[in-house]
Amino acid sequence: MRSLTAAILCTAVLLGGCAGMSDTQQRALTGTTGGAAAGAVLGAIGGNAGLGAAAGAAAGLAGGLLYDHSKKSQEAAYQQGYATGRQQR
Repeated sequence: MRSLTAAILCTAVLLGGCAGMSDTQQRALTGTTGGAAAGAVLGAIGGNAGLGAAAGAAAGLAGGLLYDHSKKSQEAAYQQGYATGRQQR
C-alpha cells in the first residue's frame, strides 16, 4: 500500500509540472505516468510490480501518442473546414 501511495504522489507531482510543455509532450507524459501507475498495480497483483510498471508505461506512452495524433488530425480537419467555409462567403 505504501508503494501505491508513493506512485500516486509521484504521478501528481509529475502532472503538475506540465505547464510549459507542448500538447504532444503533455499527452505523452500523462499516458506514460498513468500507464506506469496502472501497470504497477496490476503487476503487484501478479507478483512483479516493476515489470508491470514498465509494460504499463510503454502502453501508456503509445496510447498518449495515438491520442495526440487523433486530436491533431481532428483540429486540422476543423481548420480546413473553417477555411473552406470562410472562402464560400
